[in-house]
Amino acid sequence: MALILTFLGKSGTPRTKVAIAAAKLLASQGKRVLLAGSAEPALQILLGVPIGSDPQEIAANLQVVQFKTSVLLERSWEDVKQLEAQYFKTPILKDVYGQELSVLPGMDSALVLNAIREYYESGKYDAIIYDGSGDTTTLRMFGMPESLSWYVRRFRQLFVNSDFGKAISESPLIQPLISTFFNVNWTADNFAQPTNQVNNFLDKGKAALADPKHVAAFLVTTPDPIEVASARYLWGGAQQVGLTVGGVILVSSDSNIHLSEEFTPLPVSVVPDIKAEDWQTLMDALPNFTAQAVQAPKPIEIDIHECKVSLFLPGFDKKQVKLTQYGPEVTIEAGDQRRNIFLPPALSGRPVTGAKFQNNYLIISF
Repeated sequence: MALILTFLGKSGTPRTKVAIAAAKLLASQGKRVLLAGSAEPALQILLGVPIGSDPQEIAANLQVVQFKTSVLLERSWEDVKQLEAQYFKTPILKDVYGQELSVLPGMDSALVLNAIREYYESGKYDAIIYDGSGDTTTLRMFGMPESLSWYVRRFRQLFVNSDFGKAISESPLIQPLISTFFNVNWTADNFAQPTNQVNNFLDKGKAALADPKHVAAFLVTTPDPIEVASARYLWGGAQQVGLTVGGVILVSSDSNIHLSEEFTPLPVSVVPDIKAEDWQTLMDALPNFTAQAVQAPKPIEIDIHECKVSLFLPGFDKKQVKLTQYGPEVTIEAGDQRRNIFLPPALSGRPVTGAKFQNNYLIISF
């Protein structure tokens, strides 16, 4: 499967330059690469070629595409109508057309992630470089599979245990009424068929995100203290959504600046701030992305024998990390990210007996 690679950081133009150079580097190594960016003009200007909503080849092994939300929405709407027709006997969306839909807040991330997924599963590419916003919006996008899976399993169980859910499963009157509207027999575990399909879909996304050989991010920063602080914050936020950060790319004309203390244990690669067209200089300074990603600290490690869960949360101090256990899972809050930890059966339902934060790790005991 392909490697999905993205870059995080406050500086937009240097980050886009690194994304372009990374795409060119991997393509020069014989890998089939797709460079994907947003509808904003930076990528198009730096490449010097017009970019459309369908992949187009701009060099050997290198294709580029622009994620335009309105186009993605229009294309995805047909899938929505097909899904509705699968479950409803009388579809109501057939007379609503994708060309007339307006983009609502939050749609962008979901549509872009779905587009990346489709390219990832197509088998046409060895690497997909995503040049997104590089901020918490990108993090929330990559964290969608895990976040949505929590909502599915949590609210599904609440529904099954509710009086309404029990009434549907037990009442001889409600079932015939439901069958007149739906194509599936929704009984006791009323959402079994569609829920299982959703869970399988989300599980694939979570599995890919958990494997740094398939999904990884790199921090891009300059020596500016504010940008360094932003990069550290995004580093911690990436761990919260389960996205592996493989290393740091420092854009600077001074090769003696390394910032190793701020980003230990990540390796820091110093690259020049090039002018357009001087891509080879930047390509030569880039690291081996896959090799660094697989050696990076894992966002989460679960030790069943020791009854411990360790979360790597760099960029935060003890006061910024909060642990709660309201439901069947443990919730970790750090910065502006919240993560619900899905525990293995051996630990599921057990109360937290202790927690400590040291050396950037939150260690939870059960």
